[in-house]
This record gives sequence, structure tokens and C-alpha cells, in this order.
Amino acid sequence: MKDEEKSAERKSGAGVVEGRSGTGTWTSPSPGLQEAAASRGGGAGGGGGGRSSAAPAPAPAGIRVLKRNMKRNGSRACVTRKSRFGSRERDWLKGDAQRGCVCLYGATEVVTPGPQTSSTTQPDLRLVLCSTSTTAEELCAQRHGQGLYLQLHGDLIRRLDSSERPLQMVYDYLTTMGYDDPVRVQHEAANSDLSCMIRFYTERPANTDQQDRTLLKGVFNVRKGKTQLHKWAERQVILCGTCLIVASVKDSLTGKMHILPLVGGKVEEMKRRQHCLMFSSAGPQAHTYYVNFDTLAEYQRWHRQASKVVSQTISLVDLSCYSLEEVPEYLFYGQDVTHLNLRHNFISLEGPGGLCNFNRFTQLKSLNLSHNRLGVFPEAVCEIPTLSELNLSCNGLGSVPARIGNLQSLQTLSLDGNHLSSLPDELGDLVQLCSLGLSFNTFPHIPAVLERLSAVDRLLMAGNRVEALELCSLLRMSHVKNIDLRLNGLRSVRSETLEPIKQLIQLDLRDNRLTELNLCATCNLDTLHCERNQLEALTLSGFTLRSLYANNNRLSTISIYPVPNQLTHMDVSWNVLECLPDWVCDSRKLEVLDVSHNLLLELPARLLSGLSLRKLLVGSNALQCVPDLLDHIPLETLDLQHNKLTELPENFFSKALNLKYLNISANALETIPPSSQTEESLSTLQELYLTGNNLNENCAALLVGHQNLRVLHVAYNQLLSFPASKLSKLELLEELNVSGNKMKTVPSTVSSCKRLHTLISHSNHISVFPEVLNLPEIKLVDVSCNELTEILLPDSVPATLQELDLSGNSSLMLEHKTLNLFSHITTLKLDQKPSLTAADSQGPCVLWDHGYAEMSGQRNKLCVSVLAMDRFGDSVEAVYGIFDGDRNEEVPRLLQCTMGDVLAEELQHSSVDSVYMCNTFLTSHRDIGYPQLHRSVRELF
Repeated sequence: MKDEEKSAERKSGAGVVEGRSGTGTWTSPSPGLQEAAASRGGGAGGGGGGRSSAAPAPAPAGIRVLKRNMKRNGSRACVTRKSRFGSRERDWLKGDAQRGCVCLYGATEVVTPGPQTSSTTQPDLRLVLCSTSTTAEELCAQRHGQGLYLQLHGDLIRRLDSSERPLQMVYDYLTTMGYDDPVRVQHEAANSDLSCMIRFYTERPANTDQQDRTLLKGVFNVRKGKTQLHKWAERQVILCGTCLIVASVKDSLTGKMHILPLVGGKVEEMKRRQHCLMFSSAGPQAHTYYVNFDTLAEYQRWHRQASKVVSQTISLVDLSCYSLEEVPEYLFYGQDVTHLNLRHNFISLEGPGGLCNFNRFTQLKSLNLSHNRLGVFPEAVCEIPTLSELNLSCNGLGSVPARIGNLQSLQTLSLDGNHLSSLPDELGDLVQLCSLGLSFNTFPHIPAVLERLSAVDRLLMAGNRVEALELCSLLRMSHVKNIDLRLNGLRSVRSETLEPIKQLIQLDLRDNRLTELNLCATCNLDTLHCERNQLEALTLSGFTLRSLYANNNRLSTISIYPVPNQLTHMDVSWNVLECLPDWVCDSRKLEVLDVSHNLLLELPARLLSGLSLRKLLVGSNALQCVPDLLDHIPLETLDLQHNKLTELPENFFSKALNLKYLNISANALETIPPSSQTEESLSTLQELYLTGNNLNENCAALLVGHQNLRVLHVAYNQLLSFPASKLSKLELLEELNVSGNKMKTVPSTVSSCKRLHTLISHSNHISVFPEVLNLPEIKLVDVSCNELTEILLPDSVPATLQELDLSGNSSLMLEHKTLNLFSHITTLKLDQKPSLTAADSQGPCVLWDHGYAEMSGQRNKLCVSVLAMDRFGDSVEAVYGIFDGDRNEEVPRLLQCTMGDVLAEELQHSSVDSVYMCNTFLTSHRDIGYPQLHRSVRELF
């Protein structure tokens, strides 16, 4: 009898092979789908056992299913390709690169916001072998499921369409990331570690916190009113949106309901009764309900959510980023809802809570449906006459219906990020419309209907396909004052009329393909953005011009007439200007001028004497001198780095008394002028950058007059020493960089700089550790690549010290006591000194060595790590890298510790540099998500 049952099971399974260590007898391979079920039952250990309790359902036509038992406990070792599949399964995968594995997760876990790491224990994980042609419908039919759900990067969860192909989606995702080898793509797709980035669910996962914010519901004892006349009674209580709904337990929503609007009301604890809350509406006719909860947990959940509602000043319901397919039906009962935010969901058109029923909101003024994958314009919203604001951005809309004209109260309409190429004439009937967003669509020209929208003063059409702008067309839109045509591929801006365009105030033409631009007709232009084009000539009207941004072009000439006397800000950096136009010096109100990265040979003498000029950036030009200063100048910031300066005017600092920031790095200075022509210095200079010049120790005496200095960089000069008596006078110094000189010591008077938090003195000849560990604010000390032999430490190291670099000191020996004192330091860099064996002594010598480069960073972050391996692979190669984590300290440290090993492994698969480097970064990005990896790295520190 048992043999007959087994035979029947095999027939009904249409090719299903029940688990024999996962390598049971196969029928001949055929395209389709196979499944490895992650169950915890028996049968994983081989033998003849492991028969399921019910016969599996037949697979769809052309699909063959393999069930096999496996365990998953969160360890990376147990999810390798070899441990998951038997030899026959691996052979089946190798037969075609379009075959692969999809990991299907159950919904038994509670999904929390943020990325889901693959290392989390998953009680219900199924590995399904299928092909790229397998659809979600076929996978669901095989499992008797209702649908599959996709989650990217731990973010929103959406239901897959029946025709979508999960494995192909994974392959496309990996290809987009940078994997281009089909075999490697197949291998990565079969790795369940990928689930921290792309994950499929067989059911919609539940998020308790989101559910609470969407809907709270239960049956509790309720009393109406503050008097004792009303008795306690069991009622169904619902908190949804802005209202508290109290209904009969028996009749529920079909019977009589009491709806209590909570916005502006009160929710308070009733102390005379355990776990009881008092809900009161706002206004003189306020109503009150008392609700007695069964448990403390329920009481806290309701109190927390209701407190948020009563604190609102408007009737706003925010259900954004909840992965909703429809809104709760209870939400329609709150007739006071005026603002509804459903951004980043998957709201459907049909259904009880779908868009077709939104006309039930009788007071709705603002509706945000952006990022909902609608595909078509939801015409149902055109039946909400109270709407004044509608956001349908990023929904893949191809057209706008004529019924949009019904929304006579509409003032703001956002249609950005769709596929629109035209607008209906009925849109012109919206006389109150004052804001219309059309950015990032496919409009080939400015829609004619805008001529009728007289209240719209801003034309927002960035990221469309407008290749030519006819200025004369703007004459018919006299109401438009601000035009944004960024990223359109504009090739020309033409004017076929001499009639002035008076209404245009702001024009943004950034990131287009313009080669010339003449805007003389825009006589009232206030602000122009034309960065990152291919402009060779620019002509403007200067009557009202206040701001000009024209950097990253090919400008050799800029003509503005008349002189722009209102101009305050001008950025023409990264062009090919050889001289500044005369009108620049005549612009009396100019405050900020950036002409860096040009071909300037000199600065006009009148420029620095401008009465309004506060900030001048002239770095990376070919300046050989700075003009003499005849009068006091108001400059506060001056950047002259990367020029050919050999000296500054003798009276420079005495005439620039307002100067707070000066950068003269990467020039050829041999000395600097004194801070004052008299014994008394009035200098207000706070930051001075002198890196990469030819200065010697004599300049130190000239620095003493700048007693307000907070930052001093004199790296890579010719300093043999820094006089101790001079350094002690810079008491406000916070950051000192003397790297790359020939200094033998940092003066002991550095201890007088009580505010010093950063000392960088690498690449010198320093033999004595600087006396900085007694400074109360010290954070970073870099004395690498020096000649230190020992460190004399105080009894304790300041807790503020975050980074200490002692590497590159070959004679330095540290005792265990010293290392214990350094144990709290976040980043401690030391040379590794392995014992040298006889075999090592005869091995190949290290061919590579490394030094240091200086960069201007954000000194308060210190979230940078360095990967420096002078001996890599066969010792002929070396690996160097810098990882900047912005504000994240952990990621750079993780990459520093792991990327070398990942690179070594990738070199085994490919010798093409673009391939193995790309795969190294992709694999490292994936691996960073593992808590196990994070813990192992923490142990290294």
C-alpha cells in the first residue's frame, strides 16, 4: 500500500523528486522551474525517508520542480552554491546561463525600515531554480500563491505583475550594477547574500509600526461623555487618519457610528481607571469618549498614535512610503481630511480603497500621489472639486485627460517625471493655477496652453527635449517671470524681434549644448544660470543683472552692456579667459567673483580696490604677480593657489585688514610680507594656507603678527625648524600642518596652543614625539614617516583623541603599556613588524613604497581610511586606495580591512583590470551588509 502511495505521488508531481539529500533521481532535464524548499523537517540527511504529507501540485506546462530540504541559520558558510545544490542541480545550471536561482522569502518576519541583511535568520526561505523566461504567474501557480512581492534595498514592497519575470529582473539588476559576464551574473544571482539589495516575498510582509500608523482597531469598553449618566459598553473602536470611530460590535460599520475628529483635540490618561484614555474633539461643542484598553501595550500604542493626531494643526493624513495598494476604507469616514499624502505607494485605480472612490473625500484640498506607478492619469481625481493641490509626479503618465478642466479650484499641479509630450487645451481653463511642474518629461517645445495660464509665473521644464528656444514666443507669455530649461539639449536661443522681453527675471539654461548666447533682449534679467554648456561667447543686458553663473564653458569673451551696477555675484570659473573685461572693475556692488581655472596672466589693479568685493577666487590661473594695493581693501576671502607667484606686495597684509581666509598654496613664494608696517598688528586673518612653496624657517617670525590664526598650513616647504618662541604666540591655533619639510622636532611650546585639535607633521625628520597629548581638544595627530624611536606618554591619553598615525617610523618600538593607553583611539595606524624567517630573507624585495598627499578636507569629520599594501599578490604588485565615508566612520574602515582580500579573489576570475576592479567594488558593496562581517572587523580594532 505504501509503495502505491509513493507511486501516485510521483505521477501527480509531474516530475517532482522528493528529497534524498537533495540529489534524488532525475527525469531528463527540461526548461522550467525547480524548487529547493528551506524546511526544518527530516529528509535532509539522505535515505529513503522524507515523504511530504501531501502530493505537490502539478507544475505549469514546461516547468519541472525539484524539491530538496536545506537548512539556513544565518551563516554565510551554509549558503554557498555547492552546499545548496547537488551535482545534478549544478550541472543543470551550467547548461544554460539563462537558468538560475530565485530566493523566495516568506512573510513570517516583521519588516522594519532600512536595508534587510541576508544574514538575518529566515524561517521560511525557498530557493527556486528557474529560467529567465519564468513568470511570476508561473511561480505563484506552482506554490498556490496569490502573488509575489519585490523589495529593493530594504525600501518599498510592491506586488509583481503576473507577466514580470523574477530571475530576469535579478539579471537586469546585476547587469545595471556593472556585472557583464553572463556566467558571473548567474553566479551572483544564485547567491542569497544578494537579498540585502533585491528580495522577493511570497506574501506581503507585515510591519507593525506602519500598521499602527495606518489603522488601529479593536473591541474595548467605551463610555461616552464626561458624566456618569452614560454606562460603559463594549464597542468596536477604530483610529484611522484624523478620526476616532466608535461603532456597534454587532452591526459594525453597517449600523450607527460615532465619528470623533481629533485634530486640535485632546487625548489624556484617565488615572482613576487602569489603561484608560480620554479622547476629546476640538471646539466649543467638543465630544468626549473614554476607552478602556485590555493591556498596557494596547494602551501605549493607541496613546502614541492619537497624540500625533491631536497635535496637528491641519487635517493631514500622511501614509507615504507604506507600500499601500489601497487606503483603509475607514479613512473615508473622516470627513475633515483636507491633506492626504500617499507618496511612494502603489495605490490602485479600482477596489474599495482605490482611487475610484476618492471623491468621497468632500473636504480634500491637497493630494500627493507621486511615485505610485499609476501608468495612466487617474481621471477619478478630476471628480474632487475641492482640490487645490495635486501631485502626480513620477507615475509614468503618457497623457493628461480633458477632464482636468473640472478642477476649477486647482492652484498647484505637479506632473514632473512622467512621459508627457503635450497638454490638453482644457488645462487653460484652470484660471487659479499658479504653479505647474513639467520637469523631466518629453516635451519637444513649450506647450502653447501656457499662454492662457496667466497666473503661472514660473515655467519649470528641466529635463525635457526642447532643442530651440524662440525668445519671441515669450512675448505671448507676459506672466512668466522664471524659466527653468536645464538639461534639455538646447542648441540655440534665438530672437527674431527687437522688442524687449521685460517680464523675464530669472533664466536657467544649465547643462545644455549652447555654443553662444545673446540675451540683450531680456532687459530686466536678474539671474542667469548657463553653467556646463559649450559657450564661447556670452552677451547680456546689464540693466538689472545681479547674479551670473557661467562656469564650465569655453568662454573667451563676456560682453555686458551697460555696466552691471547691480551685479553682486559672478562665477565664470573653468573657462578660457585670458583677461578680465573692464566692466568687472566698474561693477560697484560686486561682492563675490570666481575666475578660478582660467588663463589669466594678471589682475587689474582696480579690481582689488572694489569697495564691495568680499570674496575673490583666482586659483589655477597663470598669475605672476599681485598688483600693489594703494588703499585699504574690504576683501575677506582670497584664493590664489596654483599660480606662478613669487612674492606678494610688501604692504599686502596692512592694506587687507578684513582678510580672514588666504590660500597661496602651490606657488613659488620664498617669503611672505609682514603682518603690519608698524609694531602693532591689526590682522584678523584666521586661515592661512602656504603649502607647496619655497618658504624657510625665517617666515615663522612674520607669522607671529597674525595672532587670530586658527588654521596654518606650511607643508611641503623648506622649513628646518619652527622657532619655539614664535609658535607659543599663536595661542588660538586649532590646526597646524608642517608636513613634508625637514624639521627635526615640533617645538615643545606647541603645548601653549590650548585649542589645537589637529597636528599633521608627517614626512619630516622628527625624532621626539610632540608634546600634544596634554592638550584638552586634540583629535588627530599624524607623525608618520619620521624618525621616532620612542614615545614619552602622560599618565593618561585625552579621550578626545580619535586618530593617531605612527606608521612609517621604522625604529619605533611600543611597549604593551603604551598600546593599552591607545586602546580607545578609533583609528590607530602602526607598522606591522612580522618576524623575518630565513625563507623571508631570501624572498623578493618590496618594489613599492608609498608616501602621502595633502588635500583640503572637512577637518571635523575624519571619516577617511587608507588601503596601502606595498606587497600584493606575487609581491610585484601593490594596492593603494582612499575611502571617504563622508560622515560614516565604519564603512571606510570595513573597506580598508576587507577590500584587499576581495581584490585578490577577483583576480583569480579575471585578468582584465576594468572587470576585476568593477567586480571588487560590487562584491565589497554587497559584503558590507553583513552583521557578521561588521563584528569581525570590529574585533580587529
